[in-house]
Amino acid sequence: MSSNPTAPSESHRPPLSRKVAGLFHARGARIVLIALGLLVLWMIALAVDIVTYSTAHDDGPADAAIVLGAAVYDTEPSPVFEQRIKHAIDLYQQGRVKALIFTGGKGDGERVAESIAGSVYAIKHGVNGGNVFCETASHFTHENLLGAKAIVERQHFDRVLIISDPLHMRRALTMAHDFGLNAYPSPTPTSRYISLGSKLDFLWGEVRYYATYLVRRPWLSKEANYTAVQPCIDQ
Repeated sequence: MSSNPTAPSESHRPPLSRKVAGLFHARGARIVLIALGLLVLWMIALAVDIVTYSTAHDDGPADAAIVLGAAVYDTEPSPVFEQRIKHAIDLYQQGRVKALIFTGGKGDGERVAESIAGSVYAIKHGVNGGNVFCETASHFTHENLLGAKAIVERQHFDRVLIISDPLHMRRALTMAHDFGLNAYPSPTPTSRYISLGSKLDFLWGEVRYYATYLVRRPWLSKEANYTAVQPCIDQ
C-alpha cells in the first residue's frame, strides 16, 4: 500500500523533455518582455532628447543657412516650409548669414523642386540671387544634408546653420555632424504645429525616424552628393 496515495504514478508524471520545453518557453517569454521594455525605454529616452534639444538655437554669424525642404503646394511653399524660409530670410537680412542653401527635390504632385520654390520665395523677398544655392534631388533629411554638403564644399563655406522645425533639430544636427558639417541649430521661432495633437504626431514621427537613422547609421553614405546640386533656375 502506497505511503503517499496522492502522489502521481510514474506513468502520469510529465516527461523531462516537456519540463525543459516549458522552462525554455517561460524564459523566452521573459526575454521578449525584457527586450520590449528596453525598446520602450530607449524610445522614451529618444523622445526626451528630441524635446530637450528643440530649445537649442544659434542665430549666427555663419557662412550659410541650410533650409531643410518641406512640402510644396503646386509651386508655392507649404505653410510649414514657408516658416523655415521666412526664418532664413530674417537671418540673411540681419547679416547673420551670407548665403542661403535650399534643399529638397520634387515630390509627388509637386510641379517644382522644393528647393526651387524656396529660392524663388526668398529672392522675391529681397535675397540676392547670387547668394542663393539649391540642391534639387533629395527626398529625405539625410539626402538634404548630403546635397547641401556638396554646396558647402564647393563654396568653401565653414560654419552653417540648420533651419527646420524645433522637433526636427536633434535628428538633423546628428546627421549633419556625422556628415562632417560644422553645423549649428537654428530652429524656426514659430511653427505650424501648434495643437498638442499635431505636436505629439510630429514627435512620434521624429522618434521613429531618429531611431531608424541610429540603427542604419553605420551603413549610410556620408559623401557629398554633387549630382544633386543644380542652379536655382528661376532666379
